[in-house]
Amino acid sequence: MTTSPLSLHRRALIGGLVAAPTVLRFGLARAEGASLFPLGVASGDPAPDGFVLWTRLAVDPVAPDGLGGLGAPIEVQWDVAADEGFRRIVATGRVTARADEAHSLHVEVEGLQPGRPYWYRFIAAGQQSPTGLSRTTPAPNADVDRLKLAVASCSNWESGYFSAYGHMADEAPDLTLFLGDYIYEYSRTGERAASNVRSYGLEDATTLAGYRNRYALHRTDADLQRLHAAAPCLVVWDDHEVLNDYSGVWSSDPAAATADFLQRRAAGYRAFYEAMPIRRTRLDARLQMPIHRSVRYGRLAQFFMLDGRQYRSRQPCVESGVARGQIVTDATCADRLDPSRTFLGFDQERWLYDGLARTDAAWTILGQDLIMAGLRFETGGDTRYWTDTWDGFPAARDRMTQALSTLRPRNPVVLAGDYHSFWTNDVKLDSRDESSPTVATEFAGTSITSGGPPYDGLMAAMKTNPHIKFFDSRVRGYISMDLTPEQMTARYQAISDVRDPSASVSTLKTWVVEDGRPGAQAA
Repeated sequence: MTTSPLSLHRRALIGGLVAAPTVLRFGLARAEGASLFPLGVASGDPAPDGFVLWTRLAVDPVAPDGLGGLGAPIEVQWDVAADEGFRRIVATGRVTARADEAHSLHVEVEGLQPGRPYWYRFIAAGQQSPTGLSRTTPAPNADVDRLKLAVASCSNWESGYFSAYGHMADEAPDLTLFLGDYIYEYSRTGERAASNVRSYGLEDATTLAGYRNRYALHRTDADLQRLHAAAPCLVVWDDHEVLNDYSGVWSSDPAAATADFLQRRAAGYRAFYEAMPIRRTRLDARLQMPIHRSVRYGRLAQFFMLDGRQYRSRQPCVESGVARGQIVTDATCADRLDPSRTFLGFDQERWLYDGLARTDAAWTILGQDLIMAGLRFETGGDTRYWTDTWDGFPAARDRMTQALSTLRPRNPVVLAGDYHSFWTNDVKLDSRDESSPTVATEFAGTSITSGGPPYDGLMAAMKTNPHIKFFDSRVRGYISMDLTPEQMTARYQAISDVRDPSASVSTLKTWVVEDGRPGAQAA
């Protein structure tokens, strides 16, 4: 029994049942013989010879202990086929899903042919998972005519339905990029809960079980399952995978001790790994977990997926454990300008600059969590900055823009999430000087569901920020991108209403970046 990726919206939550189910909370099937695959399948981190396959077995995905209603280890078979009907299986194996990893599986498939589609599935206890479609990347020196991307960030379960993910799947991308805030660690309570479209029904995530259940609940969504099953992905985190606005080893909660926060952060990181189709990584003795990596797509594109949370310095101007606020001026916050401050961490910076020096791909894509180009607020003669973004780390941004200018990778494009709005920006060599050269193009995508910042208030600031060519926080959606050797096209896709599970999609704006010409032009 196999299932087309495009039919997963009908079968993702019920495939493999051998007894008539009783429908319980969140629409999950629960019965004797209930499906072991209610969270679907996914693939990611593609290479020319393979990719990572993922699933997580469960019968009660949000069981309070975070173990999905399972305890004993379960042996699982995985198959990769050259055809959708699995008549020609080209790779297969057996792995064990264990409780200490919440019965999640990460299979690093090797030995495949470059630049082609493959279909995959899992089989456990006589049950078969939905079928997923993945792709190997082209050989490093292969000439590639086209690459189709889908870019997403900021999916708050309580804010709306994930119809945007369904529309992304319908576009049949070659690769999906998730740029952070895949889950939200908090649940709205009291008056704030009145705006919920659907509730988490879970306590705020602070423990491993809590974070596991956030991911599990998201993965019960049929549209998200369908997207993961339609294409491989590259994924990085932002802050809500752990705690809003944390910075490095420092909590945004002034009452939290660093040691306690590190334990919470480690739980969030571990749950992220268990829930994502990424290559094997582990927490080290410092409770760090590396997730940054580079992926090449033939001669067409080189992706640098960056971690903008784990290694960075503390947010500027924190006194006695209490931040002065996220909007500051240099007159009151000289700490912001300290050249010893880092956004990526110095080891990740060196890794990135070494990669930028070596790449010869037509397009150099930096996939990361926060807006790089910057936004100045001019009020009463003072210039203020939002410190949670790269604006809080201007010396680190200067090192980045100098590297782009000096190393001259071809056609650098920065992709960002976090701010629940669409942005089209010129990244300047000197962010303080609008006349300085543009060294990269930046596209920031709006949220899948999360509400946007005040439109009118931010539009009032745009007149003093001419490097920002476009801004709109009034819509939810995603970015759809097409790359060819000659140009990159970015379409801002807007969802009609996140409160409607069958919402429609339309194109809000289209941008083109031409080979050898930094800066986007309206199409």
